[in-house]
Amino acid sequence: MSFQPVKFYQTGTFTVGNRLLPPEERSVQAQEKRYNSLNSGHRACQGCGEALGARYAVDAVMEATNGQLICANATGCLEVFSTPYPETSWQVPWIHSLFGNAAAVATGIAAALKVKKQQGEQREIRVLAQGGDGGTTDIGFGCLSGMFERNDDVLYICYDNEGYMNTGIQRSSATPPAARTATTMAVGSEPGNVFGQGKFVPAIAMAHGIPYVATATVADLRDLEAKVRRAMEMRGARYIHILVPCPLGWGTASNETIKIARLAKETGIFPVFAAEHGKVKTVLTIRRPLPVEEYLKPQKRYAHLFGKTPRVDIIARLQALADRNIRKYGLLQGN
Repeated sequence: MSFQPVKFYQTGTFTVGNRLLPPEERSVQAQEKRYNSLNSGHRACQGCGEALGARYAVDAVMEATNGQLICANATGCLEVFSTPYPETSWQVPWIHSLFGNAAAVATGIAAALKVKKQQGEQREIRVLAQGGDGGTTDIGFGCLSGMFERNDDVLYICYDNEGYMNTGIQRSSATPPAARTATTMAVGSEPGNVFGQGKFVPAIAMAHGIPYVATATVADLRDLEAKVRRAMEMRGARYIHILVPCPLGWGTASNETIKIARLAKETGIFPVFAAEHGKVKTVLTIRRPLPVEEYLKPQKRYAHLFGKTPRVDIIARLQALADRNIRKYGLLQGN
């Protein structure tokens, strides 16, 4: 594991605060001096996993850089709900350009900062690029791959809600098999998104051999913060892929975002690990894998699998994908 686990029985809660813990064991979000980089007043949906993930991740980057940070943001939910003109919820230097060029814009910022450093700039300013799965795995994939290949000194964070949620819940290349979207309807012999398409960008990032690649979920704040800190200890291209459930697009209750993210990890559907220079170094293990049905049933995008005639064949295929992740990444505790 990438951090020292904390026993929560002394507080009886899994909430962000945990202020009964010693200060050195508290999360960034539990500190009175947290940066609130993504501040209140934005227009995210109730229970939005992306708003939560961005708050957690950017505050952790700000702490690691002592507040010396510039953000480049792709078009998407995060950009739209946080910056309705002429207002903004961002408390950091922040730039938005186009849907697909956040990695390229961040590269340019990093290059400019390098020149300023050579000209005598004393401050150590770091660069963060961020986007959703549409702006990362699809539209911005070429720019992202170029950033990896050049090993530009940028941390790129993808907030993955597995679809184009801002424009009407259309399929992206991160949409999982069998999921219903506006463009993958629950009809026919194989309803929902087809099997065998899409891409898992963390694995592609690892294939580039960049210094650091990690996955995380909003359900495990300490793991997420530890991975951000580790990423900021390094130079060169780094990539963190955070699963951020979307109540609107996934058809889940707004108060179950953390639960759904935790189930994604505990079933093996979403493997949580960290890799350095193309090799997996740590994994967040599963003590007792849960059946994928526990993850699928609360989501209306999978409701067609549990109707009068349950699609046990498709559920079995999804279970096989989860089992493969468990074997591939060594997620089972004790292995």
